[in-house]
Parts: sequence; structure tokens; C-alpha cells
Amino acid sequence: MVHKVLFWAGFGLATRFWQLGLEMRPFFNKESLWAYPAFAGIGGSFGWWLTGVEQRQQAILGARRTSLLEKRARRAEREAAESES
Repeated sequence: MVHKVLFWAGFGLATRFWQLGLEMRPFFNKESLWAYPAFAGIGGSFGWWLTGVEQRQQAILGARRTSLLEKRARRAEREAAESES
């Protein structure tokens, strides 16, 4: 989880560097240093949100998998009982 947040925070920083590179402005200017934590924070918060989405999807898929396995087991029992009769 932490590695995804750190990745997206780094992506936010890379976005800031790319923006300044396209504008051909200096990377470290005293007046614009506040933007680096802002971009990293926005990227990190997106990573945090994305991690929550992934956890919810994994929970839904796990519940669905359990449901399908139980359904298959009941069907196998029913077919075994019908074949014995």
C-alpha cells in the first residue's frame, strides 16, 4: 500500500518537473518551491484513493469467488446424489 502512495507521489513530482521543463523554467526557483509538496500531495492522495479502490474490488472479487465455489460444491453434491439414485 505504501509503495503505491509513494509511486504516485513521485509521479506528481515528475509531473511538476515535466511541466517546468516544457515551460523552460528553472526547476528550483524560490518562489515556486511550494508547488513540489503540492504536486506530491495530490499524487499521493490519488495513490491512497486508488489503493482503497483496489481493496474494495479485491473484497468483492473474493466474495464472488467464495459464492461460486459454494455453488459448484452444492451442484456437485446434487449431481452425485442424482447419479446414485
